[in-house]
Amino acid sequence: MSESMTPAARARVTVRQQLPLLAALVVLWMLLWGSTTPLTIVTGVVVALAVTRAFYLPAVELSGRFNPFWFAVFVGRVLVEMAAASFQVALLAVGPRARHRSALIKVDLTTRSDFILTGTALAVSLVPGSVVVEVDRASTVLYVHTLSVRTEAEVERARAHVLGIERDLLRAWGSRAEWEAVRS
Repeated sequence: MSESMTPAARARVTVRQQLPLLAALVVLWMLLWGSTTPLTIVTGVVVALAVTRAFYLPAVELSGRFNPFWFAVFVGRVLVEMAAASFQVALLAVGPRARHRSALIKVDLTTRSDFILTGTALAVSLVPGSVVVEVDRASTVLYVHTLSVRTEAEVERARAHVLGIERDLLRAWGSRAEWEAVRS
């Protein structure tokens, strides 16, 4: 048993620190039941508290900074990229049967935040034609499989795309220090 798994370490994670996780679990509970009745909400809270106490999860450390405008821009960017990439992948699927090359690209992220790392990985994987196949949490590295990559310039463009998603997410939700690091 590692030090972080001891009961003393678990006790240090407060309910306040786990509020985002608890809220998400309650919303998930309500979605699963398809109901927003008071009973569903109360049982969701009870289940969420039981789950977070029974199964150790490290506290999600948030930066304490959220910019709704830049978050909306980030979501808009991902939606536009999803639509455009869907057509590109469809053309690859129905187009001439030429051999399409793909690449596995290592992308070193700037962030050290698990929250931003996860958000970046999810956004990249939502866009058709790219999928995160591995995450090195300790060094915040994503390994991304990308379709239709033929040249080194296209590899660098794909890497820059992932870093751009990280940059946009940092602008919306990252700490000031991380945003300043990628700003220039």
